[in-house]
Amino acid sequence: MSDMGDGDLYDPDDLSDAELTGTVSRSASESAAAADAAAASTTDGDDTPERQSEFDDVDTLSALDFDTPDAGGAEADIDWSEVDVPALLAERDEFKSIAQRVQAEFENFRKQANIRAQADADRATGRLAEAFLPVLDAAEAAFLRHPDEVGPLLNQMLTELKKQGLESLDLDGQLFDPEVAEAVAHEPVDGGEPLVAEVLRSGYQWKGKTLRAAMVKTKD
Repeated sequence: MSDMGDGDLYDPDDLSDAELTGTVSRSASESAAAADAAAASTTDGDDTPERQSEFDDVDTLSALDFDTPDAGGAEADIDWSEVDVPALLAERDEFKSIAQRVQAEFENFRKQANIRAQADADRATGRLAEAFLPVLDAAEAAFLRHPDEVGPLLNQMLTELKKQGLESLDLDGQLFDPEVAEAVAHEPVDGGEPLVAEVLRSGYQWKGKTLRAAMVKTKD
């Protein structure tokens, strides 16, 4: 084989078989090494190139100069010398007084509403109790004839009604009170204040108020 310069062309026919074999082997070896290096960069290195790209993006964002608003800039622009502080304080006190007055009025309204609601409920249940009085009168009349049989039932009725606010007036021997009793008969005695001599029909109170006045006979 003749010597060739760096820029000389050569004819493959001029190469010997050994030279051709060596050249092909080196090319194959170089190709395999390049393939192994590429595989190693994609397998053994995991996702390092991708993570490196993410880090580069973060560094790029960090390098950007974002303008952030100055929190104290707005306050810095206020000229406090032009603010009428006494007027602001007076306006504050006025609004505070209005709020307190409205709150007090609302509390009074709420209390009055509760009182009215309770009064309405008492009147409604009082009417129901008043409608039940004839049943008690019949039970008392039966009690006078058959005390042993009717007595337990009458006592149970009075006990349950008392829990709801109904009370029987015990006026026998008491001073006559026109607020809770009505005198339908009179027994004269040797003077003195009028007393209840006999209860002819029981009287009842509902939650402290006279539901029905008793019919009594007095003596004085």
